[in-house]
Amino acid sequence: MKKQYKALFIILCVVTCLGLFVFELYRETSDPVFVYETTNPSIATDGKTLVSAHRSGAGIFPENTLMAFQGCMESEDFKTDIYEFDLHITKDGVLILSHDSSLDRMTNAEEVFGYSDVKVADLTYEEIRTLNFGEGFKDPDGNYPYSGLHGEFIPENLRALSLENALDYLESNGGFGYIIEIKNGGDLGYKATDELYRILTERNMLSKVVVGTFNGEVTKYMDENYPDLIRSASIVEAVFFFLRATFNIPANEDTFKYDALQVPPMAEVLNLASTRVINYAHKHNLAMQYWTVNDPYEVERIAKNGGDAIMSDYPDMAYAVVHGTYEW
Repeated sequence: MKKQYKALFIILCVVTCLGLFVFELYRETSDPVFVYETTNPSIATDGKTLVSAHRSGAGIFPENTLMAFQGCMESEDFKTDIYEFDLHITKDGVLILSHDSSLDRMTNAEEVFGYSDVKVADLTYEEIRTLNFGEGFKDPDGNYPYSGLHGEFIPENLRALSLENALDYLESNGGFGYIIEIKNGGDLGYKATDELYRILTERNMLSKVVVGTFNGEVTKYMDENYPDLIRSASIVEAVFFFLRATFNIPANEDTFKYDALQVPPMAEVLNLASTRVINYAHKHNLAMQYWTVNDPYEVERIAKNGGDAIMSDYPDMAYAVVHGTYEW
């Protein structure tokens, strides 16, 4: 019986320790928001969280299209500080805005080409330009306002948009920050990185863009070939950062190879948007940018805790919350 009680006691201790550990990862801290001197342009130094249109405003406009940029730019109700969008590389080496490797979800590619799972990488830019990029867009009322447009009836602002044309439009209409994600992995990811770097350096835009990817090999390729690219943390780097921040583990200027963390505010039991985490990031000259935040209460929490940017499919909502005009 003594051995059984001893074993039970050990198990209870282990479970209690694990519970306390998980609670520490989850809990919302009451730390004040600290302001540190910074050289990182992605940190919101004025204390006002920046609003980023995720996929250029996918909840209110057809994602990753010129129409979305125009809608955000021309709105009298909200302002977009940062444009977030995704890149895939075409068969002929053109970077276009697309979240998915397949064109099926957002366009009429299956109807036009006669087969499913039509890949960006298998078509030329001009071939992709024949498609309607508003086909799959569902507006907030549940309607599909641009479905069924074909050929010459597809407006220019709903056709495939190249990175260069996107930047031409945005840069001619003011100064913005950019969050750009390379979706390709492997050799295509390397090629996409080469082309992105070429375009950004030619336009003297390296300091305005935070580049991200979920592909670890592409992150490694960036570090080895383009160390002057401003990039976000990889998944592995983000996990280790969170543990460091949670337990306030000391770090020096060589600890972090990235300039920003692009993470969800909550990842299962991990509270990535507490003041403790954000303060730790700012102390080490790192920006905290959160995706994809479509809940106004979560937008409010992140802004209150000092987050640097909120990526939302509804930039109109996020702007209203951050600037105190949202009707609750």
